Amino acid sequence: MLQGQVLGAGAPIAESTVTLWAASPGAPKQLAQARTGTDGRFTLTEDGAPTQDSILYVIAKGGIPSANKAGGNNPAIALMTVLGTTAPKTVTINELTTVASAFTAARFITGELISGNGLGLRIAAGNVPNLVDPATGGWGKVLLDPLNSTQTTTLANLDTLGSLISAFFTVANDDWRARFLKSATPTGGATPKTTLEAMAGIAREPWAHPQDLFALFEEAYPQPKDGARREAPFVPYLAWTPPDFALSLCFAGGGVYANGRFMFDADGNLWSGQNWMPGSQSGVRKSIGGGVVKFTPNGIPLSPPITGFTGMGIDGVGWGTAVTLDKVWITSFNGKILVMDLNGKPIGSESDFPFKEKFLGLMGVGVAANGDVWIADGSDNQLLHFPGGRVKDGRIVKVAGLKSPFDIVIDAQNRVWVANSQSDTVVRFPADDPTKVESFRAGISVRGLALDSKSNVWVASLLSLDFPVPHIPDGASIMEQFGLLAGAALHYPHPTGLVSMIRPDGTQPVPTGFTGGGAVDIPWGLNIDGNDDVWVANLSPRTRAVVLMAGADPKGHPAGTKTGDVIHMFEGGSIQMLTDVAIDPAGNVWAANNWNVPEAAVGDPPVYRTSTWGGGSGFTIIYGVAAPVKPPRIGEVRKP
Repeated sequence: MLQGQVLGAGAPIAESTVTLWAASPGAPKQLAQARTGTDGRFTLTEDGAPTQDSILYVIAKGGIPSANKAGGNNPAIALMTVLGTTAPKTVTINELTTVASAFTAARFITGELISGNGLGLRIAAGNVPNLVDPATGGWGKVLLDPLNSTQTTTLANLDTLGSLISAFFTVANDDWRARFLKSATPTGGATPKTTLEAMAGIAREPWAHPQDLFALFEEAYPQPKDGARREAPFVPYLAWTPPDFALSLCFAGGGVYANGRFMFDADGNLWSGQNWMPGSQSGVRKSIGGGVVKFTPNGIPLSPPITGFTGMGIDGVGWGTAVTLDKVWITSFNGKILVMDLNGKPIGSESDFPFKEKFLGLMGVGVAANGDVWIADGSDNQLLHFPGGRVKDGRIVKVAGLKSPFDIVIDAQNRVWVANSQSDTVVRFPADDPTKVESFRAGISVRGLALDSKSNVWVASLLSLDFPVPHIPDGASIMEQFGLLAGAALHYPHPTGLVSMIRPDGTQPVPTGFTGGGAVDIPWGLNIDGNDDVWVANLSPRTRAVVLMAGADPKGHPAGTKTGDVIHMFEGGSIQMLTDVAIDPAGNVWAANNWNVPEAAVGDPPVYRTSTWGGGSGFTIIYGVAAPVKPPRIGEVRKP
């Protein structure tokens, strides 16, 4: 039995029809239904049980909002609370739960029904309490922490959107309601008919009409001339027009500090190696290396605080994080390799590796569909190959054209693609014949690589081809390289860097790459979502942003959108200088804060009071803005 209350603008909604649903990969199943009393309260008794691979949600449809003195039943009212895999004892259904549920489940809502991949649904449900408390309808626990409540606009975005729903059935007239529904209409979609459909439309494209939506908010709740508070039901609200209405939260703990690459395991847990240890005065001059972090899909740390997971001699992790179906591979700045099970336990010891050579600066790890593991040796211009992922069979592979190799992906033809961080090239060779090397030009200092569903390779290069590159000695470590490049790039007066696309046949539709008119600025990592759109992580302190770029086959975007066009830039108070961006099975975008204050990272010495601010703090999750992806990421991107 589930008891609850339906509220609008803080007051009961009577005679609202409340339905309990079970959402799954198939059609949702109705479990119970009831009608609210004059106090907005209801009791639901389940008729049937949810399946194992489902989540529960409740929708309140129609009703008489007591906050509207004009009275009358409003059939366009539709409010939602996503509950999770089991029903709580009590629940509140109101505007804030509707906003939070619509954003976390944005990729699974059609009309007033929810369905989608089971893992994605569970991730969506698990993140609702981070934004709101389903029992009280108030703010969630993560939203209320000091960083999220005061350093970002997420709280104000949530409240402003909630107030727009309130206005719909309290103070607005028919003309206002029509304009609101129009502003909430997704690209290529039908005009919403209810408040839930409207919020789901906004959640899928929170960048589409922020000016119109904020103007509607100001119209519904005008600012008094004496400067007093607006009469909006939820405070704090936005004071100025936002660039978007995205909802994002920052998470920390578990050893997070200066995130490297992001990877998800098959259960949607995040894994990432950390450059430096939290609390240390680490930077490019001196450093104490970090470990490996693991987080649940809703941001709970599972790795030890400060140190993260460690073992097998690793000390500080750069780009070297990869996840297979049953293992996590990590490479370290000090040339060590850690292989763990999915609980963070090393599967062996340093002596298990067959190499007598001493390595330094091991970087990216590429995993092939056949289980092969490839590692970039950034200091010695070579690769390490582990057939079938077997540690004992590891061998060194010499490949012509390598210049501080950084990242590796393996395509559907089992061809190995390698990014050169001390060059402007990407090399490719068949895995079974490393002598057949081809080279492709990108930008200067190539970093992240990603494969879309058609095996197009997307490439992030830190610097544009006209950038005045400082001299970098051969054999310089990745941190030495970065210290020299950062000093030049961070003081460069213009945006720099580019994103390239290389087709499977080796052709490049735009050989000069995509810059988004300057939106792309010192791009480090990038990844592809389930719509084949491209998400780019800017490292630049000028534009601390995640950039959404149209992919090889632009679809679902406004007419005329071309490959490489920038759809939107996401900027927020918790987004710092990024190395990576990754998409989970619910369509959430995870952004890796790598640097925070550049002067603290490169200072010799840094300013004391900010000397622990060199590395990025925590990571940011932007809810529901991407097409979901199936983990783990091996080869081409896959839809769930």
